[in-house]
Amino acid sequence: MANIVKQNKLGRLLLYRKKKPSNNVRPIITQSSPKSPMAEQYRSIRTNIQFSSVDAEVETIAVTSSKPSEGKTTTAANMAVVFAQQGKKVLLVDADLRKPTVHYTFKLQNRFGLTNVLTNQISLQQGLQDAETEHLSILTSGPIPPNPAELIGSNRMTALMDSVKQQYDLIVFDTPPILAVTDAQVLSNQCDGTILVVNSGSTEVDQAKKAKELLQGVNAKILGVVLNQATAQQNEYYAYYGEGEA
Repeated sequence: MANIVKQNKLGRLLLYRKKKPSNNVRPIITQSSPKSPMAEQYRSIRTNIQFSSVDAEVETIAVTSSKPSEGKTTTAANMAVVFAQQGKKVLLVDADLRKPTVHYTFKLQNRFGLTNVLTNQISLQQGLQDAETEHLSILTSGPIPPNPAELIGSNRMTALMDSVKQQYDLIVFDTPPILAVTDAQVLSNQCDGTILVVNSGSTEVDQAKKAKELLQGVNAKILGVVLNQATAQQNEYYAYYGEGEA
């Protein structure tokens, strides 16, 4: 980190640390390169979700991971985009009230959001923000509360979920890592399905197994596992979808 030395009016030298640029901005590949092989993989996830339940349509999905930095927010964001690109009315909710990042991903303000709605400071409509993709709305986390688990498990949260189901075709919840806190378990129990994101380079087998056990322990319906950061082999499938656009 670079240092900056300045001299004040009294002639004293002051040392400042130059802030690093934020690395929280993540490209949304399904927006920036919708024809790329990676974007096609998110469309495959969309198709698998749509065929995962024959008897009942999946309206609410929780996205979690075993631990931080496994790509759950990126997965949730791109999933929301591809469903919206299909013409569905989609709401992406940042339900990670401890380390929220959805607003960084979509380059939005986070002065207000889910926590304000749950504490009756603003209405849901006041908390919603538009995304670049048509048919997609975002509800960021809002200010980090002192009691995130209580808010997520509150009757107000249940009522909010019931309300948004009447307004949207699909609601995607970005939740905290399941091994760290109980928030994801609470939401997974209330959602129609849960996606578990694992990182091929950092997630240990025991961690993934433990995450699955915790979800099963609250009767969550696991729709599937997304393997993130996997090394793709060059083959005819990627060539067909346009290798040069990756």
